[in-house]
Amino acid sequence: MRRADRLFQIVQLLRGGRLVTAAQLAEKLEVTPRTIYRDVADLMSTGVPIEGEAGVGYIMRDGYDLPPLMFTEAEIVALVAGARMMQVWGGAAMAEGATEAIVKIEAVLPERLRQRVNAVGVNAHDMNDLSLEVRQLIDQIERVSYEKRRLTITYRDESGSATTRTVRPLGLWYWGKVWTMVCWCELRAGFRMFRIDRIADITEDERFKDEAGKTLRDFYASDDRRPLMVSQPQSN
Repeated sequence: MRRADRLFQIVQLLRGGRLVTAAQLAEKLEVTPRTIYRDVADLMSTGVPIEGEAGVGYIMRDGYDLPPLMFTEAEIVALVAGARMMQVWGGAAMAEGATEAIVKIEAVLPERLRQRVNAVGVNAHDMNDLSLEVRQLIDQIERVSYEKRRLTITYRDESGSATTRTVRPLGLWYWGKVWTMVCWCELRAGFRMFRIDRIADITEDERFKDEAGKTLRDFYASDDRRPLMVSQPQSN
């Protein structure tokens, strides 16, 4: 959980005018009490009306709320359009998250801007190109890319021939109809792209640490990038 999200959750958990201990907050948010002490001190220093102290507990006076998010019309259009695209073309969890995001964005806006959410003219049409299995793979690969976890995949090329690869997933690219995974392939000792819809089997392995020459930044800077970033991604 990002620290900004954790601070927001602390405020929500302190609502209701009841005493809450640092240990209780730490258990809810899966952090140490020391982290809670530091976070609450920072919230208090910014004017959040929290009373209490370490070892006793904390209470927040009624009537306080976080200031609502404010977006420009251009930002609203971008957020809603992007969310609608993810509803149709993203992973299964991404689609669910996009739906919830639109609801939350609309909830915090004043009436004038709330109307703009429903008036965004950008839409996406579901052509049934992504199966549920592929959408779940998209979610999984996005997660393990963040976690820096190796994958062992069985991959079928255009002719149907299967190979087994161990890869370091670096990210996902969407090509208008096809999703691909950019990775460092340990078999080929180089950067490769694999189409998600051709992955026949996938197993999560141990975590890896970034190494010089094998990161996403290195991919962008490498000569390997140009032949891979083509309209019809290939693997080799």
